[in-house]
Amino acid sequence: MKYLLASLAVISAIALTTACTQAPAQAQAPAAAAQAAERVIEIKNYMFMEVTVPAGTKVTWINRDEVPHTVIERNKLFHSAALDTDDKFSYVFSKPGTYDYFCSLHPYMVAKVIVTPAKSS
Repeated sequence: MKYLLASLAVISAIALTTACTQAPAQAQAPAAAAQAAERVIEIKNYMFMEVTVPAGTKVTWINRDEVPHTVIERNKLFHSAALDTDDKFSYVFSKPGTYDYFCSLHPYMVAKVIVTPAKSS
């Protein structure tokens, strides 16, 4: 009987240890996926940056200039307010395509976000 109880205790300890070591790895996977789905575009020297991202990516523009800028998609899909220095504007691109955008305060500032189909996992 003592042998049976000792065996059960060892098996329980192994099962508990296995469950505890697997849970953190599974919890980290969604966090890594969320980090991969973000992209930053810094606005500086009166210039935007062209980027290519997979669908589902959150793009954040940060104004690094000393003057205000806006971020407006050509077809008005998204439109920021005037962004002062270090202000941010974000948009999640859910559909593949090419999104041309500009600054309404400085219309020569143009760029695009190219969105590719999301990679299936």
